[in-house]
Amino acid sequence: MRVLRGYVFRLYPNKEQEILINKTFGCTRFVYNYYLEKALQKKISYGYIKDLQRLSLEYPWLKEVDGSALTSCLFDLDNAFKRFTKHNSATPRFKTKDRNKSYKTNNFFKTYTNEYSIKINLEKRLITLPKLNEVKISGYNKLKEIPGTIKNAVIRKLANKYYVSILVEEEKIVSDFRPNSIVGLDLGLKTLVVTSHNERLENTIKVNEKRIKGLQKKLLKCQKGSKNREKVKIKIQRAYLKIKNARKHLIHDLTNKLIREHDIIVVEDLAVQQMQQTHSIAKCLTNNPFSEIIRVLKYKALWNNKKLIQINRYYPSSQICNHCGFRNRALKDLNIREWECPSCHNKLDRDLNASINIMFEGLKEYMRSLA
Repeated sequence: MRVLRGYVFRLYPNKEQEILINKTFGCTRFVYNYYLEKALQKKISYGYIKDLQRLSLEYPWLKEVDGSALTSCLFDLDNAFKRFTKHNSATPRFKTKDRNKSYKTNNFFKTYTNEYSIKINLEKRLITLPKLNEVKISGYNKLKEIPGTIKNAVIRKLANKYYVSILVEEEKIVSDFRPNSIVGLDLGLKTLVVTSHNERLENTIKVNEKRIKGLQKKLLKCQKGSKNREKVKIKIQRAYLKIKNARKHLIHDLTNKLIREHDIIVVEDLAVQQMQQTHSIAKCLTNNPFSEIIRVLKYKALWNNKKLIQINRYYPSSQICNHCGFRNRALKDLNIREWECPSCHNKLDRDLNASINIMFEGLKEYMRSLA
């Protein structure tokens, strides 16, 4: 089985490479906006790539950057219009200088040198990229080499730091699925994850809201276009980047533990977007990344020959007693964390009871799939 996997490295470009990277950001943004405007005016609806040759003659400075990056941004524009017409998504928006600081370059075979355009050497900690040549990188210190074939690379700038994300196609050997253990997960607001084995995994991420609010107020007072405003913006970006990295680390630690210890993982198919419309829990949902946990579990289960089962979102897992099956319809208040079953008089923890019910419902679905 072939799977796609991403590797993210920190880039350390020199001054010349940094100038060229920023030029590429600007050129891809210009090309994207140019053809978006043409498409919205109905002057051109297809053939962007053929017309790009004419545009590069009109604007010679487009030839200074990686041509593959310019072509890739046109494919992105084409995909944006396909989503707009077929899936009723939002109209494609123009790229801005502040937000869109990334570009994608494809890995292609150069016949005149008999080598690929993107190469990586983890021993010397170097990556070779089109136009940039060799750039220093850091990350994945325990990795000796990247298995598989490099498809493309995305270079982005975040909080004045440069990163490269490499997409690799790998070959995975899939054996027969023989499950030995199953676990049910209750994703909650009070405790991030409660398993059916009564393991409680807390959200340890601390968000310094006072600092972020203070920086945002300071940003409003700064004059637009000033150097002080740019410094404050970088501080805000770094504060959010720190939270993002901490959240990413937490999710991967959690999902690695679950995938390593269990063969079948059962979760609820949560309607997170609908839940976010409830004002009282919207902020908690922002700090508890349910959607991202499920997304990561999906691809890790596929890679490791495990099974992720999502049960119906309307299954009343918190209301059903896991001992006798009695349903307490009055149990809708989220503040009630413990309750006694009126039928069998067992005292139940709300989250643990829900995770056990989720596990049994997932087991039923798995058995039905075998029939």
